[in-house]
Amino acid sequence: MEELLKVIDKNGLIVGFLCVGILSLFSHWVSKNLLKSKIPGSAIAIFLGLVLGYLGGFFTGGTKGISDIEIFKGIGFLGGSMFRDFAIVATALGASYLLVKRSGFLGMLSLVIGILIFFTSGVLIAFAWGIRDPVSLCTIGAGACTYIVGPVTGAALGASSEVIALSIGAGLVKTIAVTIFTPLFAKKIGLDSPGSAMAFGGIMGTSSGVAAGLAATDPKLVPYGAVTATFYTGLGCLICPSLFYLILELIFV
Repeated sequence: MEELLKVIDKNGLIVGFLCVGILSLFSHWVSKNLLKSKIPGSAIAIFLGLVLGYLGGFFTGGTKGISDIEIFKGIGFLGGSMFRDFAIVATALGASYLLVKRSGFLGMLSLVIGILIFFTSGVLIAFAWGIRDPVSLCTIGAGACTYIVGPVTGAALGASSEVIALSIGAGLVKTIAVTIFTPLFAKKIGLDSPGSAMAFGGIMGTSSGVAAGLAATDPKLVPYGAVTATFYTGLGCLICPSLFYLILELIFV
């Protein structure tokens, strides 16, 4: 047992890949055999990952989820920002440049509409909770765009850790919802072509949710949705703490 623990300790990243693979395999088995594919395996995997992260932090009293447990420390590196950003960029590599160029205006329009809709929705919900501070409103509104844009905006504006946590929570709820409901409503909304996938990615914006939802719908659509979803995150990080904050400051100050 001591030798096994030494091997695990020296190969933490490999153990992390193994754990994620087992979790994904189990989640897709549950989706296919128990839920008749009504909920995609990726959505189940994300949910189980959140549960395990909570349990890991709860039992160890740490702040890094399941990676606070020594034998699972490689998962912390695997789930870090470097691998996350690499995975998001890599999903767009299979897209056809000609199709992306042909849908350029549609993609740009969807980006603007998507960011406006979700940012405004987040601000209105925060306002309904009684929040009147422009910094907090902007941070939570940005979190409704994605759980990446929220903390980036909060850090730029000097928001409190509690508000940043709320923005991340809002983004995670959106990601899980997009992951689960995309394959359920894909046919009803005409999500069956590269152009529609780009528009969908631009409106929804959450890269992981769009990629997971499209993967459960049609894997061939993933690169196109990932293209605009990735631009969505970048555009949100630019305009939320700048233009949108200035507008909110004029309204609420």
